[in-house]
Amino acid sequence: MPIFKCVFSSPLALWERAKGEGKPMKQTITTFALSAMLLALCLTAHAQQPKKIPRIGFLAGVSPSTISARTEAFRRGLRELEYVEGKNIVIEWRYADEKLDRLNDLAAELVRLKVEVIVSAAPTVTRSVKESTKTIPLVMAFDDDPVGNGFVASLARPGGNITGLSNLSLR
Repeated sequence: MPIFKCVFSSPLALWERAKGEGKPMKQTITTFALSAMLLALCLTAHAQQPKKIPRIGFLAGVSPSTISARTEAFRRGLRELEYVEGKNIVIEWRYADEKLDRLNDLAAELVRLKVEVIVSAAPTVTRSVKESTKTIPLVMAFDDDPVGNGFVASLARPGGNITGLSNLSLR
């Protein structure tokens, strides 16, 4: 919202008035230039800054069809929190298609894309993402033993940039 309100004539009206009064050309040009600047200041649009859409990276070691039920549950959970893919979030889906040697490259790609968070679908994926970034938050969707695998310091206080879900079972 502008701080001041313009009450000036248009620059062209001032130009015509100055010419009609027989003022010197230098004074007419100065008057015209100043009024044009004032008008430009008055018309400055206060553009609304586009809202940054959060980007989530999702990395899995398998093909999309293998975990389609899980990815649909992930989407559904996001929708329940009013995050709709393509509307107010972007999800960068990456799948290694069971070629685990691709995981490090895919994790590095997500880091280069500067996603706000990465979701890993399995312990092997978590390890690749952990090696790729120490700053981007990493959410493990599944891990049997995140402490034993060296991903977190403890379940109570994970530390670092990793958190997520773990199965606790008696063996």
